[in-house]
Amino acid sequence: MKKHKIRKPNRVGGGSATNFNGLRFEGRTDLLQAINEHPDYTIKNTNQVIKNNKIVAYYYEKHSLYKDFLEPKGINFKEILSKKLLPDGALLVNDTMFIIEKKYQAGSGSVDEKLQTCDFKKKQYVKLFNPLNIKVEYYYVLNNWFDKPQYRDVFNYIESVGCKYFIEDLPLSELNL
Repeated sequence: MKKHKIRKPNRVGGGSATNFNGLRFEGRTDLLQAINEHPDYTIKNTNQVIKNNKIVAYYYEKHSLYKDFLEPKGINFKEILSKKLLPDGALLVNDTMFIIEKKYQAGSGSVDEKLQTCDFKKKQYVKLFNPLNIKVEYYYVLNNWFDKPQYRDVFNYIESVGCKYFIEDLPLSELNL
């Protein structure tokens, strides 16, 4: 049986010192803010991610995913899903939508069980974006609280269903940026 090693956070980034390899998240930081703090990227028109004067991605969160992206393309989520999903962040890069869910915890609680819903949620997003031929990646960005051996089984499950998790930092290469 393969032994799972808990991932260690990258501690070389953050704020204006964010390194070139990843985005540093903090409890109240959203993905767009983290991208905007990276020296290679700027944000234009509230959701366009710009690099070298070219749009390389579009960012959405919560209801804006529906209002600003799906509805203009003629997608009515009610015809596909029974309930609206509200992502913390959604980044469209080429033909892939990266769904980013942040989970922060400082003690035992309900977030533990929420991590186990990634398979269902990813499948729902796949159904939602299928009419547009958009692939889906589902990622958790977790705080250091989760960097414990007791989460090994949950982390193994997350990876076994095609989702990913990151402790504190999300590498840019994971977002195809």
